Amino acid sequence: MKGLILAGGSGRRLRPLTHTSAKQLVPIANKPILHYVVEDLVGVGVTDLGIIVGDTAAEIRDSVGDGSRWGATVTYIEQSAPLGLAHAVVEAGVFLGDDPFVMYLGDNMFEDSLEAVVEGFAEGGGVSARLLLSRVDDPSSFGVAELGDDGSISQLVEKPENPNSDLALVGVYLFGSAIHEAVRSIQPSARGELEITDAISWLLERGDTVEHHLLDGWWIDTGKKDPLLECNRLVLDDLTADVAGSVDAASVLEGTVRVEADAEVVGCTLVGPVVVAAGARIEDSRVGPYVSVGADCTVTDATVDHSVLMESSRVAGGAHLSDSVLGHHAEVSGGGSASLLLGDHSVVELGESTGGEGV
Repeated sequence: MKGLILAGGSGRRLRPLTHTSAKQLVPIANKPILHYVVEDLVGVGVTDLGIIVGDTAAEIRDSVGDGSRWGATVTYIEQSAPLGLAHAVVEAGVFLGDDPFVMYLGDNMFEDSLEAVVEGFAEGGGVSARLLLSRVDDPSSFGVAELGDDGSISQLVEKPENPNSDLALVGVYLFGSAIHEAVRSIQPSARGELEITDAISWLLERGDTVEHHLLDGWWIDTGKKDPLLECNRLVLDDLTADVAGSVDAASVLEGTVRVEADAEVVGCTLVGPVVVAAGARIEDSRVGPYVSVGADCTVTDATVDHSVLMESSRVAGGAHLSDSVLGHHAEVSGGGSASLLLGDHSVVELGESTGGEGV
């Protein structure tokens, strides 16, 4: 079985952060989301990976490389235009051949083991597709699966205005070779894209077997700030405490805290779960809970909670950040409080009444 990872999206919902960074490389607990996807696939024995890339191809290549650090082989496939998930399958046709494959969206994360999802699929048995589903509060934002009286999928509807089901399509799909005929047989949707839901519907209408697997645990589409921060919180809940870096005697560590080697904590209170990456320095500050401090960050005389600080960002001067995501080399200072989504190299000085996001 092969793996097809989709990492070509533009990340419009995470702008301005994604003006300069690939959304699949935003870190969760200081690890890029895309790396979790690769680890998931390799963990179930899927090591021949194709990664669909677009405008951020160079950044994706630099981060993942040839896959050897995970024991995988990576083939990069440049999508000619962002024309839908089914179009990505068309463009990956040469790489995929007739092998069964897992298609995994590179900005999705879920709690369940992938092993239960893929078990037995590659052995055949006449199954054309297996879909991963999750119950959601707002089905109108997703592709939705409707089930018949026998419990099998009866139809798929893309972002229905009045959904008849709360079963959303999670960004993981298993396909056999029949999907190639399906993606070549459908027409672009009203938004000009080849929809994977239309291709799967084509299989259903032909009478092919399409199975489904319902998630027990959480699933997060990390394409917006608040879900991304929720994902960071969920992953940090499983953090293991470890202090390999320098923490002085004046500092207090509460709860689960990880301070990596070459990080420094001076005169601080860290309220776990908190992870502090190598090269970071935190001084005279209160950090946590649910904060990921990236490599080479600086936090001085500040308060930070429920936030993600990407590499080399800086918070200082009495600032209080909550529910924030700071891009690489972003800087926040001043005595106010705020919830922010900052792009790389942004500079913000807070006043006492400053708030909002999207700088």
